[in-house]
This record gives sequence, C-alpha cells and structure tokens, in this order.
Amino acid sequence: MLLVAFSRSSPLHCCRIHPTTVIRRSHLARTMTTRATRPSPSEPRPSASLIIVNPQNEVLLVQRNPKAGTFAGAHVCLYLVLADVALLRSLLSLQVFPGGNYDSKQDDSLAMTAIRETFEETGLLVTSTSRDSSLPDDAELDVAREAIHSQKQLFRDFLAKHHLTLDTDALLPFTQWITPPTQARRFHTQFYVTFLDAAPSTGFTSGQKQDRLPTPDGGQEVIAARFIHPSLAISDFQARKLPIFPPQYYLLHTLAEFLQGSSNTRDQRAQVERLALGGFGKMVIQPRALAGKDDVGRTVLIYAGDEASGGPTGRMHRAHVNFGKGGFPVEIEVKRNFDIFTEIEPHVGKKDAKL
Repeated sequence: MLLVAFSRSSPLHCCRIHPTTVIRRSHLARTMTTRATRPSPSEPRPSASLIIVNPQNEVLLVQRNPKAGTFAGAHVCLYLVLADVALLRSLLSLQVFPGGNYDSKQDDSLAMTAIRETFEETGLLVTSTSRDSSLPDDAELDVAREAIHSQKQLFRDFLAKHHLTLDTDALLPFTQWITPPTQARRFHTQFYVTFLDAAPSTGFTSGQKQDRLPTPDGGQEVIAARFIHPSLAISDFQARKLPIFPPQYYLLHTLAEFLQGSSNTRDQRAQVERLALGGFGKMVIQPRALAGKDDVGRTVLIYAGDEASGGPTGRMHRAHVNFGKGGFPVEIEVKRNFDIFTEIEPHVGKKDAKL
C-alpha cells in the first residue's frame, strides 16, 4: 500500500492532471513503485489546520481546486491504492479543513499559520480588535488575501496596518497527525479548533472573529468554502456524496458527539475546551495499517494508544476503512473504547510514541 500526504508543497503526482485526462495503469504502477522505493524519510514538515465552528454548530470545510498545482493545505495521512482514474475524480471534490504549511517568512507560530491560511483560503479572520482597529471592508480584505498568498505582503504587516491582533489564545489544540515514516515527504500537522463569537463564550478567550460568509480564494487553491454540521458531513460521506479522508472523518466524528443540535451552547463549548486542553488535544497520531484485513475485508488503521500501538490490552483506537474502486475511502468506522477525557496516557502526546 502507498501512503499519500497532500500539502501546499507536496503535489500528488497524478492530481496535477485535468480530470478528463486519460491515465495509463502502467504509468500509475510505475509511479507507485517509484514512491514505494524512495530513500529514508525526512523530518516531518510543520503545518497547521483550523476547525472553525459557527453558532449553528457547523464546521468550515473547503474544496480544493483541481486545476491548482497542488492540493494546498490538505494535510491528511491515509492509506490508499492508486488503481485508476476514479480516484483522481474523487479527489477533485476533496473536502478538508483550511490550513497549510508553516512559512518562516510569514508565521511566528503554528497558530499563526492556521489563522493565515484560513484567511487566505476563506476570508475569515481570527483576530482581536481594539479602539484603534480599522477592520477593512470585504474588497480590501480580498486584496490582502491575494497579496499575502503571493508573498507580496507580510501577514504581520497587514495586521499592524489595521491594528489587529491575532487571537491565537482562542485556538484550542485538537490533535496532531504525522505522515508515517514510510514516506520520504512527511508532514506534522497541528489541528486547532475555535468558535465564532455569536454564542455565549464564558470560559473562552473573548477574541473576535470576523463574522462574514466564507468565500473561496478566487480559485487559486479553493473553489468552494462552506459551513456544514459534523453529523451531516458524516451522513453525506456515508451516502458517498462528500469525500472525506480518515483524519478529517475522525475529527468530525469526535465533534459530532458534542456539537449536537443546531444551536451552539455554553456547555458544548466547555466540553470541547475540556477535551482540547486535556490528553485528547495533545495526542500525536501517526496512522499505520495492520497486516491483513478485518472480517469484512476492510483495512484497519491503528491510532495512538491502541493495544497494537503499545496501549493497554484490549484498548481499541482505530479506524476500519473500506477503500472502494480507485482506492478512495467509501466507508470509515472509528472504534474507540475508552474515555477520551480521562483515559489518554501521557505517552500518546509524544512524537516518538511507540507505534
């Protein structure tokens, strides 16, 4: 099997091709062989992704532009087989959380990376304002998005001009995912979760996020941006209407347990905050596939703390995935038989945790 990671600087070889292009199976086979025999992997590249929850308990997802050179910011760790062009067509409607790679020129921290990338891709800006703040209008914001994306303007200079302060304290850590060492190109992605401000936020940083509809970035990397309830996203995936990879599915599945209903409440926020600031938020997940299949032919991906990854006997922390035609996930079942508030051991928060 081949593990594929997508990012701004890591183009998927076949995804650079227009969906109408015919791809020979022999070429795909050669590509698989080449990638499978690459030398020892490098240190994972730092990156960040932001899960934004609105007052209706919906989360922000973006759809990648199939004509872009890469699937920028689609930081995922998954096992799949590049079998035919059906996979490529599925990838063209890939839904992910906004995010991308850490840029030392633009970013002071991974939290800043997450905020900057979200702004570039969707126009939503996670900032705190003051009396001297001059929040730009939509037109000026869109000009800034383009300039920052093209490295014509530094994000920090844009913020200083308008007396805006990044609300990094409002970003709650929500697991890290690392491309397994089977790959030469690797990524270490910090996921964060944050809430828009319309709902009561006692116990949370009172930062201000710009409350406007998310918009794509003019087709540079994103062709659609929308809010969708985690439960609906999972239902759409199960109905094969919405392509989601295992990491995003795992996080949506977790949030769906707490963000029930269509009105964000103080108690729901408190639960997510407790989860994020505890062992769950610190988890470092480096998926690997067990040898063989489960009893219905699905691939079993093992996560941090599972008994097969050094966890207690009987501990299950895994996903059973059915890779359909073309190798794209068509069924994902998360199996987690422990309390994610109280039964996550400290070692699962370390990068070198036993796999």
